[in-house]
Amino acid sequence: MEISSFLLPKDQVAYITNSLSMLEALEQLEQHHYTAIPIIDNEGKYVGTLSEGDLLWKLKNTAGLTFDNIGEVPVSHIQKHVHNESVLINAEMEDMLTLAADQNFVPVIDNDGVFIGIIRRKDIIEYYTRNITD
Repeated sequence: MEISSFLLPKDQVAYITNSLSMLEALEQLEQHHYTAIPIIDNEGKYVGTLSEGDLLWKLKNTAGLTFDNIGEVPVSHIQKHVHNESVLINAEMEDMLTLAADQNFVPVIDNDGVFIGIIRRKDIIEYYTRNITD
């Protein structure tokens, strides 16, 4: 089964651009109660995922960085410790189970790498649960 029927489209997903500041990214995570959030570039292409841990590591490992000046650090300058692998929109659900084991969500892109939404781990698990019990 193609994943398109499980897609949570971009207009219903919180995401950030890599030009936002560390403070703005933190505020987005807090506002949406996320532990990780997709990052897109100025062309709309998926470039990675930012996690709470990434923000904490940056704060811990950068001399002089405090909550008072995190607004000066762009997301593009934060090392990402987890790589959420993306899939093409025409991928099959069978390809998703391995990714869902390691990722809260799977970013979905088109053939040009443009971010079009996510598939949530919850939806993948529910799909497999229904098919195993049927």
